Amino acid sequence: MERTINENGRIEFGIPEGVATPWKGALGDIPMRTEYFNGSICEMVEEAAKKYPNNVAFDFMGKPTTYKKMVENIHACARSLRTIGVREDDRVTIAMPNCPQAIYMLYAVNMVGAVANMVHPLSAEKEIENYLNMSNSVTVVTLDQFYNKIEAIRANTKVVNVILARIKDELSKPIRAGYMLTDGRKIKKIPEDAPVIRWNQFMKLGKACFWNCKVHRKPEDPAAILYSGGTTGTTKGIVLSNLNFNALSQQVVETNPMFRPGDKMLAAMPLFHGFGLGVCIHTMLSQGGRCILVPRFTAKSYAKLITKYQCNFIAGVPTLYEALLRLPSMEKANLACLKGVFSGGDSLSVELKKKFDKFLYDHKASIQIREGYGTTECVTASCLTPPLKFKEGSIGIPFPDTYYKIVKPGTDEVVPYGEEGEIVLAGPSVMTGYLDMPEETAAVLREHSDGLIWVHTGDLGFMDDEGFIYFKGRAKRMIISSGYNIYPAQLENIFDAYELVQMSCAIGVPDDYKMQKVKMFVMPKPGVPKNDETKAELMAYAKKNIAKYSMPYDIEFRDELPKTLVGKVAYRILEEEELAKIEAVKAEIKE
Repeated sequence: MERTINENGRIEFGIPEGVATPWKGALGDIPMRTEYFNGSICEMVEEAAKKYPNNVAFDFMGKPTTYKKMVENIHACARSLRTIGVREDDRVTIAMPNCPQAIYMLYAVNMVGAVANMVHPLSAEKEIENYLNMSNSVTVVTLDQFYNKIEAIRANTKVVNVILARIKDELSKPIRAGYMLTDGRKIKKIPEDAPVIRWNQFMKLGKACFWNCKVHRKPEDPAAILYSGGTTGTTKGIVLSNLNFNALSQQVVETNPMFRPGDKMLAAMPLFHGFGLGVCIHTMLSQGGRCILVPRFTAKSYAKLITKYQCNFIAGVPTLYEALLRLPSMEKANLACLKGVFSGGDSLSVELKKKFDKFLYDHKASIQIREGYGTTECVTASCLTPPLKFKEGSIGIPFPDTYYKIVKPGTDEVVPYGEEGEIVLAGPSVMTGYLDMPEETAAVLREHSDGLIWVHTGDLGFMDDEGFIYFKGRAKRMIISSGYNIYPAQLENIFDAYELVQMSCAIGVPDDYKMQKVKMFVMPKPGVPKNDETKAELMAYAKKNIAKYSMPYDIEFRDELPKTLVGKVAYRILEEEELAKIEAVKAEIKE
């Protein structure tokens, strides 16, 4: 997509010939195009800090931090990174929940010209090992409670430095005392001679750094790596640039004209997730907003935080909103503070939208829930329901400077309005590519005859004649549990590699709270008993190799697994059998 630098030093994208924007009609104050910050993600946050030095940048468990203090800590962290040898283009793995140290490290890594490798700290040991090796990380930053996990796989990686932070160090004294009596007590003591750099020690190292720790980074330079199953279900590192994140932040503000600096967003979505990092963290901090950092939450604590902080913006998956409707604590809640409520991660049913919109109205909110759509290949959301126009079943319209087309799957042939096809998109938030996977990148990022690079999402949908997009389903096989994408092929590869397993199949089973939960069907090797001992052994193996959120709730043994005509496991037959069992149980309960 052709871009220029305007007289204000901002990036502008031109509208290419032959590409029609789907925007039609008056849709409020949302522009079709905008201009973007010409710099790194850290520089954009520093600009916000210059404008609003005394504003609160984030709150963490009751403790506020101003923009001025945040930037001071980012600079100190950057100097320390330089002191321990982190250099331009190095990869630094951040395996942390939403906490202050993770914020400082994210932007400090960017300041010294390195790349943040964002990893879920609850990932299994083997998964973390894989992420470290895929990225060639030399430094890992994590919390003390995950130390043993990192230490177990450290020898199999190129990691030189392990930096350990503690939640308690960022708490106010009253909260810290309570924390140490509850969650803090569960953390295993780390040996004094452990080969790590403790956070407080690490932050002091920068005092010896007298040279300039800032490295100039261009908008197209990589800023972060996020992990996803991509469009094929195989784990991929998605390389995202400074421009990807900075453009997204300005697009989000443009599509939410009610946003004002100082507005509060509940940052409960994790920062190793595209929405958590791109919207809840970077958008807010680069635009003068205020993040309410939430390291972990339940529906009950989420609801409490909304009212406690009088949040202006919240985001979640449909299952979270379903849970909020059932909470007694929300019965008398005043939600007049809300300016935006966003749903993503899975389809929002028409019924749930109607119920939640009524819930908002009954609790004094003057807005409706707005559904969006996106992929990690473009950081996160790239399409959103406008604030002033809603169409039943639609996921909205594209962000400024972002184009959507519906094509015949696997081609660049556009289908007529109303006809279902593959959703493809182009814009300034599109990734630079998959990490060290040129063939996979070429399969997903394709240049069309219009000269644009389009992401072929593999998802199915259609567009109406006003440019509204409708999501109809995933062409790729996927299980979505509490908003997490789980790829059955990955789970099957892990189970099939175990010595007791001949063949396996993973399916998603409907669940009232999680939307879906994972069930494994296993055909053991000849002679392996199909008993509780074998099941326990498989579960123990799975815990070491599969992330907590992907763990199966049950394993069912089969003598044979059903096959398709071409010899593949017929997972749809297993899904249908499981659904039939659920319906039979429901029928018995009714009787």
